[in-house]
Amino acid sequence: MNVLKNKTVLVTGGTGSFGKKFIHKALTLGVKKIIVFSRDELKQYEMKQEFDDNRLRFFIGDVRDKDRLYRAFNGVDIVIHAAAMKHVDACEYNPFEAVKTNIHGAQNIIEAAIDCGVEKVIALSTDKACSPVNLYGATKLASDKLFVAANAYVGDKKTSFSVVRYGNVVGSRGSVVPFFKKMKETGTLPVTDERMTRFWITLEQGVHFVLDNLERMHGGEIFVPKIPSMKVVDLAKAIAPECEIQIIGIRPGEKLHEAMIMEDDARHTVEFKDYYIIQPEFSWWSKKYAEGGKELSDGFAYTSDSNEEWLQIDQLKEMVKKF
Repeated sequence: MNVLKNKTVLVTGGTGSFGKKFIHKALTLGVKKIIVFSRDELKQYEMKQEFDDNRLRFFIGDVRDKDRLYRAFNGVDIVIHAAAMKHVDACEYNPFEAVKTNIHGAQNIIEAAIDCGVEKVIALSTDKACSPVNLYGATKLASDKLFVAANAYVGDKKTSFSVVRYGNVVGSRGSVVPFFKKMKETGTLPVTDERMTRFWITLEQGVHFVLDNLERMHGGEIFVPKIPSMKVVDLAKAIAPECEIQIIGIRPGEKLHEAMIMEDDARHTVEFKDYYIIQPEFSWWSKKYAEGGKELSDGFAYTSDSNEEWLQIDQLKEMVKKF
């Protein structure tokens, strides 16, 4: 089954790292049309030159603008919601701007999708939405809650909503990889804490995970992939083994380790071979949708420091070569 075949797909934040990778893949899967919805006209212009495909449409707009979303969603079958304010520092300094984009924008997506007859919506989340300590994580947690609850909000309409939650993306905009590569020239790499760990996923893996869940979703799930962890200090050594590592201390709003499932969520989470499904705690959810999954043990938590799979320095070297 090819969930995108002959479908019209809209990607919010479509000029971002994930959006471009997803669109590149979607164009090979028989998609009818792809609408790139984003705020930056220069990035759209550059993307148009790069892709040069007559199935692409470019829509200048902001998820804060509900009227613009209604116009953009006309005739759309599938929405991938990748637009967000995601830089922790920027969200801490501009808190209500993050609320307007990440929370109000999510509700605008929901209402426009329902009213315009969109079939499926997948929203991209983050490990920082699990037990958040910074505003970015808190706004994405609120966004996740909105998208899950939206399945009870649709009434007799056909739209279904699900969420994909994963960790840091190798080489994405704002990633530590390009930062370390730039700092390499100084001979010193700043690392916040030598104990710090993170979940790690490539853009390609993220795109495939979204596509897989577009096919398997019923609406209301938060899908979490099983992905490896890495030590930030090992990443620094992989990128610049000749550099001195300077420990600078954890920044405001930063965790020592990240989590994607905590104990309270684990009670209604089921495990599959390569992923978990956090099931919604609503009366309309049918457990048969997650048949074949294994219930988690009491007290389970999926955190970057307790992970079973780890990337070693040699693996990290291979992973970051292309960036």
